[in-house]
Amino acid sequence: MQTKQWIYQDMDVWAHFDETLLCKHFKLRKNAGSYFPFTFTDIRGMEQEEGNGVHPKDISKILLGHVQNGYICNAESPISEGNPKYNENPSLNDRIHCLVAVIPANSISLMEQTVIDQLRKVRHKARDLGIPQVIIMTKVDEVCPLVQSNLEKVYTSKKIKKKMKECSIKLGVPVNCIFPVKNYYDEGPGNTEMDILILKALLNIVNFASDYVQDQTDNEFMNE
Repeated sequence: MQTKQWIYQDMDVWAHFDETLLCKHFKLRKNAGSYFPFTFTDIRGMEQEEGNGVHPKDISKILLGHVQNGYICNAESPISEGNPKYNENPSLNDRIHCLVAVIPANSISLMEQTVIDQLRKVRHKARDLGIPQVIIMTKVDEVCPLVQSNLEKVYTSKKIKKKMKECSIKLGVPVNCIFPVKNYYDEGPGNTEMDILILKALLNIVNFASDYVQDQTDNEFMNE
């Protein structure tokens, strides 16, 4: 079974600049001694100020599988081929199979044009590589009182639909690839309404990644 990978970018515009630039891989444990066949690659997102955040060329290298787990990104210069964490010959399993940006619903209107332009460049790179792109829109309860009181209203809320359309227009990602979720704060574990939204987003990401892997595998077979 192919291992699915997707890159995760936290685009919270209120993120502190002193956060690590570590490129970190995560796996979900299935049971003792085994994991689900997919990997998260977590990196810090773009920043408004020059010299902060991840270098756009590093993101391109990560998409192509050239950056190994544990690499610390340099905001001013991308990874070099001589770096110990540089993977010269990445396999399909090393490459990213779905690009995921995490954007708070209450921050979409506050995003600077420089950040939007950087995100679009990364998205275009992923598009050119055939990599699907998804946005997880968090904190939906903070922009709509109706959803705050009843999370089941998330897909009928006019305010949430407006935010999804605004996000789609700014970043160029189709509305059907934007998934609204509510963050866990002081809720106890096992909140069904919250979990349904999160699992729906996760299921779609896995399906997009699986389709990409299948397409790449078919192309490699046809070219043999």
